[in-house]
Amino acid sequence: MTTVFISGSRKISRLNQEICCRLQNIVDQQFTILVGDANGVDKAVQKYLSEIHYPNVMVFCSGHSHRHNLGNWTIKHVFVDPKLKGRDFYTQKDKEMAAQADYGLVIWDGKSPGSFNNVMELLKRGKKILVYVVPQQEFYTVAKSDDVQKLLLDKCDC
Repeated sequence: MTTVFISGSRKISRLNQEICCRLQNIVDQQFTILVGDANGVDKAVQKYLSEIHYPNVMVFCSGHSHRHNLGNWTIKHVFVDPKLKGRDFYTQKDKEMAAQADYGLVIWDGKSPGSFNNVMELLKRGKKILVYVVPQQEFYTVAKSDDVQKLLLDKCDC
């Protein structure tokens, strides 16, 4: 079964119609969705999927406890070295989702380094990514390193 890793910036807490349409396309194809447990995009995606009662979701969390699981889906606890803190701690779950996914959908504010790292992690693994850049309200396909350069030059609010 096809899996999609959906991630994005913690500062984005609402999904617009364009993003919801993309999510609905994923649901219509009955893909498995891998999503994190953070505030922001993770929580907003969970809310959308919970409201439509979509069952094919797995929530990933770093360590032994999760923050959000709005649809009471299966939780995947990713082992993390207890010495790691902050971003390094939570990045472990993102790396695991990138490893398990076939594709990525990243909803990016043009600034979040964590979201951009997810793009790079998926790309490093040879996976295609669809990036929605919120300030420009535009989708951008990333399939090779040249696409990342164009994304940074054209879309990034760095």
